[in-house]
Amino acid sequence: MTTLITHARVFTADPARPWADSFAVAGDRFAAVGTEPEVRAELDAQGNEAAEPIDLDGALVVPGFIDGHFHTVSTGEALQRVDLVRAKSLPEIQRLVRQHADAHPDAAWVLGKSWLFDAVPGGRPTAAMIDAVVPDRPVLLDANDYHSAWVNTAALRELGIDAATPDPVGGRVDRDPATGEATGFLEENAAGVYAWDHLERITDEASRLGHLRAAIDACNAAGMTGVVDMAMRDADLAAMVTAEQEGWLDLRVVGHWVMDRGGSAADHVDRVRQVAELARRHRSDRLRIAGIKIWVDGVIDGCTAAMVEPLTTGAHPDALWEADALNPVVAAADAAGLQVAMHAIGDRAVGLALDAVAHAQHANGSGDRRHRIEHIETVSQSDLPRFGQLGVTASVQPVHADPAIRPNWAAMLGAERAERGFPWPELVAGGGRLVLGTDAPTAPYAPLPNLFIAATRRSALDRGLAAAQPSYALALDDAVRAATSSAAWSVFEEGSRGRVAGGMLADFAVVHPDVFDAEPDDLLDAQVLLTVLGGRTVHRSA
Repeated sequence: MTTLITHARVFTADPARPWADSFAVAGDRFAAVGTEPEVRAELDAQGNEAAEPIDLDGALVVPGFIDGHFHTVSTGEALQRVDLVRAKSLPEIQRLVRQHADAHPDAAWVLGKSWLFDAVPGGRPTAAMIDAVVPDRPVLLDANDYHSAWVNTAALRELGIDAATPDPVGGRVDRDPATGEATGFLEENAAGVYAWDHLERITDEASRLGHLRAAIDACNAAGMTGVVDMAMRDADLAAMVTAEQEGWLDLRVVGHWVMDRGGSAADHVDRVRQVAELARRHRSDRLRIAGIKIWVDGVIDGCTAAMVEPLTTGAHPDALWEADALNPVVAAADAAGLQVAMHAIGDRAVGLALDAVAHAQHANGSGDRRHRIEHIETVSQSDLPRFGQLGVTASVQPVHADPAIRPNWAAMLGAERAERGFPWPELVAGGGRLVLGTDAPTAPYAPLPNLFIAATRRSALDRGLAAAQPSYALALDDAVRAATSSAAWSVFEEGSRGRVAGGMLADFAVVHPDVFDAEPDDLLDAQVLLTVLGGRTVHRSA
């Protein structure tokens, strides 16, 4: 059956024809796009007979949004946690945690997310602060950046963390300088090895499938038809395979497999071979493994980012993957035909990531690899042109630049470096292909508020705040392309999705009001009326 859509305002994200007012869908693909007479003529030429046309009365149609940096299953799980991002003080955090614990009396663990360092006295959380409100059950609260965890005494006990617990590679258990006892704050890989891995082990299959289903529903309701998942593991893949087999994976997922820092160089290369085998086995248009994900450094808020110059606290941490470990892994993945995504927030980490791509090209020859650097909150001026020279994708998350969560971030950098933070137009000028995502659940997943921050540099959390570096804002049409066609391009799928164009997969969303013809604030209030994946409606607003 062929469906004809008329009287729409269609942003196609297709440079050959950015706007149209009509299109037709046949099966799972766009059959024709253009003016209504052009579309009808094309259908006649194809021998397709359309059903009664659907009149959208001027509503805005955009390609289905593709989140360029996402964590699918954990986003679904995070929807069930207490959200602490708006808490401005320790008493407010404590009140919300106690309230959540009371509302879920049967939960084995009390879980929260997105607390900010500047809401905690001295920026250093302790178990005693949580014990004051929930002493009897284990509590785990992930920081806003999901690079550290705050736990109470009951959680330390269940996790087996004490004064003798060693720091894992790439992580740190914070300790009382007088007693050596763990304080309840776990940095980087210490949170992963001791807390997150434990939660993963005690999560059953039914719960994980529920998390995935919740994430898919939330994505569809927000106009999303695809994600690039940046932390795939065995359990995530198993849930997605089940969803695909049962017919409810209503999201196109392209995964990058986690590369843990532990082990030897030979272990790392062996894991690359294992991921290459997974990539050969999972190649459908709903679920595909594309490459590996490496955390080169940590985060600025937690003082674990790898910087050229120290942070204002005096902290000057090493990278999580220095060149001697990073370069062989990137070269091996490149040789295996895998894409490499590298988390690099500090300017030194960005330089290390670019060096690793250059090393891989020297070892294997240049080509269209589309390796990626994720986040890029600070970058040296001398490294900007290397994005274009090396063909590196610049994957950024405007929600991380929200002025409401910047105070501690800016304080750690100092005024001069903070003024050059999140330099998206400079990355484009340096030849980088910009891709937008949210890094959910470290930040809200909805694309429209993400686009608002990209186009205004204002806060989606507190509209009263002034814009931060408005000269670094993006034009809205460029931002939408970065969240649709460029995101598809970044995973080598520009020929099949990301644009409203003939022959492409019919993934699109209907948005009200027309945010291209409205005030910027309308991006925060706009609604997704309809989301269509492969010609099938997966969300319809009431």
